[in-house]
Amino acid sequence: MANRFTAKIGAVPRRVAQRFGWGLADQAMSSLSNAAMSFYVARELGASRFGAFSLAYVTYSFMLTASRGLATDPMLVRFSGVNPAAWRRVTARTTGTALVVGLIAGTAALAAAAALHGGPRPAFLALGLILPGLLVQDSWRYSFFALGQGSKAFINDTVWTVGLVPLLLVLRILHQNSVFWLMMAWGGAAALAACVGPFQARVIPRPSLGWQWVVRHRDLGLRYLFENTANSGAGQLRTYGLSFIAGLAAVGYVQAAGLLMGPFQVIFLGISLVTVPEAARILRHSPRHLRLYCVLVGVGLATLGVAWGSLMLILLPKGLGNVLLGAHLWRQAYRLVLPSTLSIVGYCLIAGATAGLHALGAAKASLRAMIISSVMYLSFTLTGAYLGGAVGTVRGAALATCSGAVVWWWHLRVAMRDSDKIPARGPGRFGRRGSGPRDAVPAVPAEVAVPALSGAAGAAERPAPRPGDRA
Repeated sequence: MANRFTAKIGAVPRRVAQRFGWGLADQAMSSLSNAAMSFYVARELGASRFGAFSLAYVTYSFMLTASRGLATDPMLVRFSGVNPAAWRRVTARTTGTALVVGLIAGTAALAAAAALHGGPRPAFLALGLILPGLLVQDSWRYSFFALGQGSKAFINDTVWTVGLVPLLLVLRILHQNSVFWLMMAWGGAAALAACVGPFQARVIPRPSLGWQWVVRHRDLGLRYLFENTANSGAGQLRTYGLSFIAGLAAVGYVQAAGLLMGPFQVIFLGISLVTVPEAARILRHSPRHLRLYCVLVGVGLATLGVAWGSLMLILLPKGLGNVLLGAHLWRQAYRLVLPSTLSIVGYCLIAGATAGLHALGAAKASLRAMIISSVMYLSFTLTGAYLGGAVGTVRGAALATCSGAVVWWWHLRVAMRDSDKIPARGPGRFGRRGSGPRDAVPAVPAEVAVPALSGAAGAAERPAPRPGDRA
């Protein structure tokens, strides 16, 4: 009996490490297609057309975070680790929601393309056509991680990356290296991966149930929508503002610096895929350790970020910069590496606090923290762009993210103090208990902490409690 108990306890870290490992592998594969496209455009089309591509790309990022806020973020909080039957019912709704968001956002991008002129016009025209496939593909990734099957997300992203290669070769042979066709190839490969998702999951997206999903989880979904779009919107407005103040070339320089930090972004985003589901599991089984978990996530990621930035400062002048970006572009981007590293440190510290707030279901607190930090980010980066162009805006970003980390951790401290899911650690240390925020999730297992549902649809969507829940 003792040996069986010891084996069961020892299997928990292995399962956690496996989930994080698949998160890193999947993000590496996902980022490979994005980085390959960005480096290809940067080298082949030059700074100005790369800046036009960057405007479309940050718009895609904005739409992506909006889709996640409405569809997959509530799923990660409330349906991580549920039984497969319940997961399939929920996934049909979340992927359907992503499809609807993609169609609406794509229509908006096409309308914007009609009003634009010059380089950005073909980029936004292509974006409008490929957004539905991009958003549905992303929803499959997060759905697989909610089930704890990161290997399927990895396979899906592999289909996207492998499918992109022949399309780029065809464009090169036909001499069609324009922003429009390069983006169409990128989005077409994503659409192929999105079509593979139903065969992997044995689930068909149901866009007709998208509105039902949004309404039933509006207490989280709408706040996560505003939170995500506040963050992404601040970045998008910063890019547009930089383009207006300093020109498209400055946008290209900033984007090039981001590409140099890309391998670390793979680690950051890969771990971020898993941090919220793991925080939810820790809160369910060992709530006293949630604070330590958040600290380890933030500090561990920040340490890796500093290491990567230092490596870039050493290797770029030794020839790596010229290989990656070309002789002119790398020199401009090199000046931005140090402030970009400081900015990444701030983002990493914020990631630790974000995981804790989302696991607690404290959507109101996380939304408030995001709004404050986004306002600081936009103000500091635009002021920096006015004072110092590309270098100034990146320095402003570093100041904003490090200041924002203080805001996020203060909100996490307050949310943990007020939550009735964190056991008291002594009289008077954290103040009065039982006065949790109204938007916190009740202290019940995460898979049943959903709004009351009625009727057949409610019975179908509500996951059943599982005996002997494991980490």
